[in-house]
Amino acid sequence: MTKNSFISVISHEEKEENRGSVEFQVFRFTNKIRRLTSHLELHKKDYSSQRGLRKILGKRQRLLSYLSKKNRVHYKELISQLNIRERKTR
Repeated sequence: MTKNSFISVISHEEKEENRGSVEFQVFRFTNKIRRLTSHLELHKKDYSSQRGLRKILGKRQRLLSYLSKKNRVHYKELISQLNIRERKTR
């Protein structure tokens, strides 16, 4: 896993305060997703971990959708700094 400066900055700044912010929750879900993805590369038939990964992906997708509606600038910054794809619009 590679950590960029944004991840280290947000993790140090947000440890004590503002853990409920959408940006911090997306950051935490992204770390969990990366950790589960690397786990599933080794254990391909771990179906309970696959289910957990899908649940976390859905939660992150809903949070990103909310953030894109409320504050498009923060959304763009967050997806570029966490290096994740932009959600598809319907």
